[in-house]
Amino acid sequence: MDALDRKIIAALRMNGRATYAELGRTVGLSASSVHERVGKLEAAGVITGYHATVNPSTVGLGVTALVGIQPTDTADDNDVAEELGKLPEVESCYAVAGDEAFVVKVRVPTVDELEHTLGRLRRIGGVARTRTTVVLSTRFEGRPNNTVLEDPPVTGA
Repeated sequence: MDALDRKIIAALRMNGRATYAELGRTVGLSASSVHERVGKLEAAGVITGYHATVNPSTVGLGVTALVGIQPTDTADDNDVAEELGKLPEVESCYAVAGDEAFVVKVRVPTVDELEHTLGRLRRIGGVARTRTTVVLSTRFEGRPNNTVLEDPPVTGA
């Protein structure tokens, strides 16, 4: 991956609907060259997909919570993660260091539904306990972090 690939990725992270011509103008390549590079980035697993960003409250998901999950001593983390992935209200799952093995982001319509979801989480085999933080407001989320897309520093040999 070179500097042009990094610029293409940064542009796509800002606007995933940009045409190859628009990307080409941004990075100084022809549309066909951008198309070829994007295809290679997709094939290499660098670009893993495209999606629409939706305001959760406008689609009925007004309650967001972060739930820390502490496993039992005998739990298999892979099994717990697989079961967490089966719950549609679990939007993201992070393996973390600390007392908890996972932190999951849950989105549900109401606080009552959050209570039901927490019950389902606690019934997953291998979950010892949960700790929940309810999100009051979202200041920003899902913004592209392009700092890693800058050219890496050159180190001396």
